[in-house]
Amino acid sequence: MTTKIYPTTFAFLSDLAENNNREWFQEHKARYDAAQQNMKEFVQAIISRLSEVDPHINKDINPAKCLFRIYRDVRFSKNKSPYKNWLAAGISVDGRKLAGPEYYIHVEPNKIFLAVGYWRPEKHHLDLIRQEIDYNPEELHSALKNGQWEWTDLETEDKLVRPPVGYEADHPQIDILKLKSFVLNREVPQSVMESDGALDTVLKIYTSCLPFKNYIHQAIDQ
Repeated sequence: MTTKIYPTTFAFLSDLAENNNREWFQEHKARYDAAQQNMKEFVQAIISRLSEVDPHINKDINPAKCLFRIYRDVRFSKNKSPYKNWLAAGISVDGRKLAGPEYYIHVEPNKIFLAVGYWRPEKHHLDLIRQEIDYNPEELHSALKNGQWEWTDLETEDKLVRPPVGYEADHPQIDILKLKSFVLNREVPQSVMESDGALDTVLKIYTSCLPFKNYIHQAIDQ
């Protein structure tokens, strides 16, 4: 079982970034297949370990269903490069398609990060999460603290300018209630991902987010 990301995988992604065209990709398809297999086996190892600590993750989840396609949708993009320069996976109850919190891993040369949470929840889930934060903020802060996180560690890329409907600007949790995604993330050095300790590092970060992830599950009754 693969417990790290190989240097050859990062080398392929670096070369792809410099040669992002179909002709080059087809000539190096075997390298892509090897990189994708490395990623799939690493995700399988993550799933196996997560299943021991998170009841929402079954060890029989198919890692292939967790992987994101490398092919870009360029129909509405100014960037017409046909391929992504990274590999990524989302791990939830059923691969990467669950409407709920999940584990995410992004593998790109010198830009590796892990994330846990619910990215852009559906409206009814967003309403439930905000309601839980309104009713039960102490448990949220306790869940974050248990994993050695703070509310200021939450991703703020998606955030309202004004308070959401039904909440006042002076609400004690207004900065959290304005969020449209509820995600924790952390970067990991490439040297660590290539080392024998890569899997342990990933699991340590993921499990530190587990109390927070469980809070989101609870909020949406999942």
